[in-house]
Amino acid sequence: MCRLLGVASTLPVSVADAVGETVLTDFLALTKIHGDGWGVASAVGADDTPRVDVSADSALDDTRFGTAVKEPARGSVVHLRWATNGLAVQPENSHPFAADGVAMAHNGSIKPMAALDALLEPRVVSTLRGTTDSERYFALIRQHRRSAPDLVESVRRAVAELRQMYPEASLNALILGEGQLIAVHAHARSVLLDEDIEEISATDLPVEHLEDYFSLRVARPDDATVVIGSTGFGDLDWSPLPPESVASVALDDLSMTVVPIMAD
Repeated sequence: MCRLLGVASTLPVSVADAVGETVLTDFLALTKIHGDGWGVASAVGADDTPRVDVSADSALDDTRFGTAVKEPARGSVVHLRWATNGLAVQPENSHPFAADGVAMAHNGSIKPMAALDALLEPRVVSTLRGTTDSERYFALIRQHRRSAPDLVESVRRAVAELRQMYPEASLNALILGEGQLIAVHAHARSVLLDEDIEEISATDLPVEHLEDYFSLRVARPDDATVVIGSTGFGDLDWSPLPPESVASVALDDLSMTVVPIMAD
C-alpha cells in the first residue's frame, strides 16, 4: 500500500513549489511506514509525455527524491511505497509505472493475482517488468486503451472490470498522460489488515491513517494549480473526491470531469 500525491498546473511548477514546504515535509514523514521505495512521474516537454524516476530506497534517505520533486512540470505524480507482503522491494516494483506515454501509481492490493493475470493478453504480459499487482492493473488500463475512445474511458473500463472481480480491493490510483491527471477513487469496502493497523499504531503518524487510510482528496492552492493526495498529510484546504469515481483534470485549463465507475 502507498501514499499518492498528484499535481496539475497550467504552467510548469515543481511539486515542492506547488504544495509548499510544510506539506512536502509532512508527506516525507510518511516514510516511517511508506519507506519501501519512491517514484515521481513528471509531464515535461512539448507533448507532456511523463518521464519517470523510481527507486527502491526510502525517499527520506535518497537525494534523488529531492531533485525529482523540484523539477517543473505541468503534471506530476509522486508515490511512496509500503510493499505488500511477499512482493520484493526493488526498482522494478516501484511506482509509477510508465508505458505508451502514460504513467500510473496505485494505492491498494489486488489479491489473488491469478485472476488479474488471466485478464491480460500475451502481448501485454510480455511488457511487464516487475511482480506487482499494481503493474498488472496498469497493464489492464493500457489494454483497454486500444478500444476506448480516450484515456479516461480506458481507466473506467479497467476499474469497472476489476471492481466486479475484487469488490473489496482498493483500486485508488493516479494516472498521468494524454494531457491530463486522472484520479481513481475506488475503495468502498477496503479495510486495513490487523497487522497494518498495528504497524501504523506504533508510529506517530496522523490518526487519519487508521480512520480513513484509503481516501483521496483534492485541493486548489491557487488558481493555476490542482493537487490530489492521500489522507494523512498536509494542511491544504482539502475536499473529498466523489466515491467510486474517475476524476480527470485537464492540464491545459484545470477543468475537472468526474464519471462514476459503473456507467449507466
